[in-house]
Amino acid sequence: RLSNGACVEVDSDTEAVVGHGFKLGCISCKMRGEVEASATVDWWFMAKGESEFSHIYSYIDMTGMVNDERFLDRLNWMGSKNTFDLQDGSIYILNVTLNDTGTYRCYFDRTLTFNYYEFRTNINKTITLNVVPKATRGTASILSEVMMYVSIIGLQLWLLVEMVYCYRKIAAAGEEALRESAAEYLAIASESKDNCTGVAVAE
Repeated sequence: RLSNGACVEVDSDTEAVVGHGFKLGCISCKMRGEVEASATVDWWFMAKGESEFSHIYSYIDMTGMVNDERFLDRLNWMGSKNTFDLQDGSIYILNVTLNDTGTYRCYFDRTLTFNYYEFRTNINKTITLNVVPKATRGTASILSEVMMYVSIIGLQLWLLVEMVYCYRKIAAAGEEALRESAAEYLAIASESKDNCTGVAVAE
């Protein structure tokens, strides 16, 4: 049977690389899935050094529109598709430039439809985007890699110690078994010799 996926509000990434694409994430989950709703999404941008936001993108009635010439042919809708009940309002920037550094604001305007009335709610989310010339590795990534190698080396050393310990234990057990076998053999041989001597005396 088909089932609906759950909505999870995940924060957007905040570092983009010049010349690459970048997804500006904006998710606003509806608290009650059984309630019918419709929503529109608007994006605003304030470049680094500016003091006011500019309206750059709007998504209404399953149609997106770029409202700022700085982003013409560079913004694509990456949110909820084929529905008026928007919960993912993400957009995608093509060919990121240093001028895209700044603060972005995602604005959800949602109308919940109940049996006898409608309820309107608004959600604002802000993302501060930093654009860098080249991709950089975060401290967490470097630390994770170091810890991975340390764990691998530690496990190999532990395995080597276990192998040496087991080999010595098996070798010691083998030597003990040989000594016991030799002692049993000598005891049997001695007993046989005594028996033979007794038989010869009797004759």
